[in-house]
Amino acid sequence: MSLEKLPDDLPVPQDDGGADHLLSMPLPDLSLMATSGTPVNPGTLHKISTMASDSGSASHATVIYIYPMTGRPDTPLPPGWNDIPGARGCTPQSCSFRDHFMELQQLNTTVYGLSSQSTEYQREAKARLHLPFELLSDEQLAMKQALRLPTFTTENNELYKRLTLIAIDGIIAKVFYPVFPPGQNANDVVAWLTNK
Repeated sequence: MSLEKLPDDLPVPQDDGGADHLLSMPLPDLSLMATSGTPVNPGTLHKISTMASDSGSASHATVIYIYPMTGRPDTPLPPGWNDIPGARGCTPQSCSFRDHFMELQQLNTTVYGLSSQSTEYQREAKARLHLPFELLSDEQLAMKQALRLPTFTTENNELYKRLTLIAIDGIIAKVFYPVFPPGQNANDVVAWLTNK
């Protein structure tokens, strides 16, 4: 099973208004475990990045792309996964951010992926896909609670709907929702950051 090539007949997700309220909200103060084994607080990421930069004055962007779950080549996807609008495509989305990583760094941007999968599960994906950025585990759906993020349920598991946040100096300045096709998301993020 190829996780990188998507079927041509995937249903296109429609905007259900689930992200309309997010613009201008601050990234929340909470602790999420990264694949590096260290906790990350989305609410303070811009402060850390500003202190680490040479100038200390340039605006810093944080991209958090939120996805339902990455599949594994040796494990079948959940039944009916291809029929859920927006569910399929986490691997192409992650690979697109990997491929644009250097470009995003040049735009003074930090990238994180986030899902409700465990850190152990995410580490396998990070290694297999050669991702140069951290994935954040949100098994308790803390970001959902803090930002009222949209989710869906399949096989008794509540998963995030795919969306991407761009925060400038800690404040959400752009929301991509729905995200389709997923492999185009990083290009759209780069275009927005370049022209903002």
